[in-house]
Amino acid sequence: MLKKYRPCTPGTRQLVLPMHEELTRPNKKNRATVKPTKSLLLPKKRTNGRNNQGRITCRHKGGGHKRQYRIVDFKRDKINIPAKVASIEYDPNRSAYIALLYYADGEKRYILAPQNLKVGAKVQTSDKPPYHVGCCMMLKHMPLGSIVHNIEMIPERGGILVRGAGTSAQLMARSGGYATLRMPSGEVRMVNESCKATFGSVSNPENNLRSEGKAGRNRWKGIRPTVRGTAMNPVDHPHGGAEGKSKGNIPQTPWAMFTKGFRTRPVSKSKKLIVKDRRKK
Repeated sequence: MLKKYRPCTPGTRQLVLPMHEELTRPNKKNRATVKPTKSLLLPKKRTNGRNNQGRITCRHKGGGHKRQYRIVDFKRDKINIPAKVASIEYDPNRSAYIALLYYADGEKRYILAPQNLKVGAKVQTSDKPPYHVGCCMMLKHMPLGSIVHNIEMIPERGGILVRGAGTSAQLMARSGGYATLRMPSGEVRMVNESCKATFGSVSNPENNLRSEGKAGRNRWKGIRPTVRGTAMNPVDHPHGGAEGKSKGNIPQTPWAMFTKGFRTRPVSKSKKLIVKDRRKK
């Protein structure tokens, strides 16, 4: 659910934020969420977009609130051990929510929280039913048409596909040791059927509808200002210069590489597993 704020200040005039109703709150009066599990936290050092030589390789990063990294289990490698969902929590490092699992053997782990996963639900990694939201299994054991997320590309390496808030893929077919998936981008591709995936769509589907309302809120998130190329001088950007306003007829990066439609995928990469390109209708 989204909340549109009353415009009592300039910063709240356009402010639209999710209310995070799905998060676990031990005390409903003060609306405070549960604290993260200390054993699953790591310090997160900020690089501000710089590499090991101190040079900026990713612009527009810096500042922001201090964060701690939550160790999320993308591998889901505890086979046939049931787990109970203890809480649904906020993670500042990703757009989706995370769920804290208490396994039957006493271990605690975080996983990506899918939509409609409730506190107290039972989930596990196995090759047999039930096919409930949050359960994980290999693609070769899933029913065709299943909605999945957190998909592996190489068996036992951990899920790397479909992890953003509100995203999901659909299992279309299986043949020759490969499973065919329709990705959120519209691309249809094949993945080894021994790869694991999790049932359901990723939580927080309204994340893309939020409006920050003011520049300062992006600074809290560690995002620095972005200056348009047309507002620069010719020495600073290919779009710079000219009298008055100019539209920048040939879209380029500051290093004169073509953009907005220019294909940057390496030619050496194989396309044999891509059945349908995301650009083709």
